Amino acid sequence: MHVPDGFINAPVSAVAGVVAAGAVAVSLRGARHELGERAAPLAGLVAAFVFAVQMLNFPVAAGTSGHLLGGALAAILVGPWTGVLCIAVVLLMQGVLFADGGLTALGVNIVVMGVVTVVVAHFLFRGLRAVLPRTRGGLTAAAFVAALVSVPASAAAFTLLYAIGGTTDVPIGKVLTAMLGVHVLIGIGEAAITALTVGAVLAVRPDLVHGARGLTAPLKLRVDGELVDAAPAEDAPATAPGSPRKVWIGGVVTALVLAGVVSFYASQSPDGLEKVAADQGIDAKAEEYEHATAGSPLADYEIDGIGIKRLSGGLAGVIGVGLTLAVGTGAFWAVRRRRRAADTGAQV
Repeated sequence: MHVPDGFINAPVSAVAGVVAAGAVAVSLRGARHELGERAAPLAGLVAAFVFAVQMLNFPVAAGTSGHLLGGALAAILVGPWTGVLCIAVVLLMQGVLFADGGLTALGVNIVVMGVVTVVVAHFLFRGLRAVLPRTRGGLTAAAFVAALVSVPASAAAFTLLYAIGGTTDVPIGKVLTAMLGVHVLIGIGEAAITALTVGAVLAVRPDLVHGARGLTAPLKLRVDGELVDAAPAEDAPATAPGSPRKVWIGGVVTALVLAGVVSFYASQSPDGLEKVAADQGIDAKAEEYEHATAGSPLADYEIDGIGIKRLSGGLAGVIGVGLTLAVGTGAFWAVRRRRRAADTGAQV
């Protein structure tokens, strides 16, 4: 659902840019409370993983494909504030290096694909978490539903922005119906990917999943016919969770394989927004705009000078994962250091 230049007029794009900048600024402050010693590198990994999986378009209907948006996944794994930052990093790297998503529409994309998906998924996940069983299955089910709903919510947000600042005169009712129809289908794919990923991490290291915090139920004992919390054994060793290094390495390898190899087999059909734009005439003026980084050596996820398409696309994907991982991890470590400095100053 990367919005290109020319879909939304300049005033609305500028306002969306201000909103996106404000959301990123607020998220930078909020992320300080989410990024611990282990969470900073994992947040960079989440950004790189989202970048990789977004290269894997999957078919959803005749002549239409979809891809992961990632807001729900990021919010559940590393928290809502950090989740917004993860998606913002991905969109920035895609727009600047790969000419994917317009630069004038960067604010629109951050709002639609980042802020809306994260906010909707976060609150829905929390609500479901409160009523579903405190088990891995319950959390996975909550993740599935939250991710599913976040995608049509994002589509509705784009339609609202288009109703305010669209560059072509098309019936908004038809646009909304088409956007919601196709993005509900894409949402099913989003939900499956999110649930599988969250479930996999929960199975290995539930302590690394932000959305699973505080859900460990105490051991119950029946005393005089009533269930009471069991006191922890005094001689039980206090074992701290191990290093997340194995999870980090496994995640990086998975992202590299997905972007470098599996992406070659992704659907070549236009994604949901592209299909609706072509069918409804939304893209009538988009051809007047040339992407500012169309001449990038990585534009369109290919490397200039390499004639073998499989190799060119694979190397571009690997480079994208590496750069996203480096930029994301560096940014999150910087946020972590600011929190540490603030804590030290408060103690003094």
